[in-house]
Amino acid sequence: MGGTQMNWGVMATGMIAEKFARTISSMRSEGENIVAVGSRDKERAQAFAKQYGIEKAYGSYEELAAAPNVDAVYIATPNNLHFENTMLCMNAGKHILCEKPFTTCAEDAEKLYKTADEKGLFVMEGFWTRFLPLYDELLKIIKSKQFGKLCHARCDYGFIANGVRRERKFLSELGGGALLDIGIYNLGFLRFIMGGDPEAFQSEVRFNEYGTDEFSVIQLRYPEGRTAHSLQTIGLQIERKAALYFDRASIYLPDFQGAYSMIVEPVDSDSYKVDFPPEINGFEYEVREVTRSVKAGKTHSDIFRPEDSIAVLRLMDKIRESWGLKFSFE
Repeated sequence: MGGTQMNWGVMATGMIAEKFARTISSMRSEGENIVAVGSRDKERAQAFAKQYGIEKAYGSYEELAAAPNVDAVYIATPNNLHFENTMLCMNAGKHILCEKPFTTCAEDAEKLYKTADEKGLFVMEGFWTRFLPLYDELLKIIKSKQFGKLCHARCDYGFIANGVRRERKFLSELGGGALLDIGIYNLGFLRFIMGGDPEAFQSEVRFNEYGTDEFSVIQLRYPEGRTAHSLQTIGLQIERKAALYFDRASIYLPDFQGAYSMIVEPVDSDSYKVDFPPEINGFEYEVREVTRSVKAGKTHSDIFRPEDSIAVLRLMDKIRESWGLKFSFE
């Protein structure tokens, strides 16, 4: 990477890859640029390249990994391919931003982070919400204890997937299931605001025709008697709302994933709203974190660390294991 320029390759051409491409298109003045895209279907890669003004289009992931002018690869392939795709690109000397879930089990994530350290390459799970400015403000409130202790938190997230998309979201061989696909946002959010891992959990789950989870409710217990509640489903449209209950205030997030605003309701004063609208679409903050970290010679982010990524995956492993589900998709 020369100067401030970061040359990206994009692996896969689905909806999330398109959002990433739109983000980078708005960041060219910052030195961000997509120079290559790779897909297992070369025609799709070429169409993607044409749409976003990308110079090179490759018909295989291997060709993209080997591309000489690519500094970092954004991996947006199906969940079950994240481990092998990340390893492929690291073996080719590329830095990595890999979409969540980073891998389908904690053990694989540990291997990837270890390999990144050994090779001196930057690797990060694409948990984009963690880098939103609103969360910095929320963390200040929690740490200051201005409203006392955070006693309980809850978050809900659900959407409907039909047809081929439903199959992609639920097939176990693709790393399917609502918990792994979107519950990771819930559990990642709760780990951030609660400051660590739960001591115990209880859950209820409903399975679908594919034998994977489509609806679950998880109760979590943390040190000092603190608790949390997480609901995640692919099958019902549920707003991505979150609520935090302190000793002397409540805080409500109308959308805890796209966290651009929150309403603070103290018990002894008027409520107020805090707004942090994104500059582009929210992805820009994680992109800047990758570039900043690579320029600084780091192998991981200081904000969303490997231990954060691994801890959430480990918790999901335990939850799915308690449901009797296979959690290592090999």
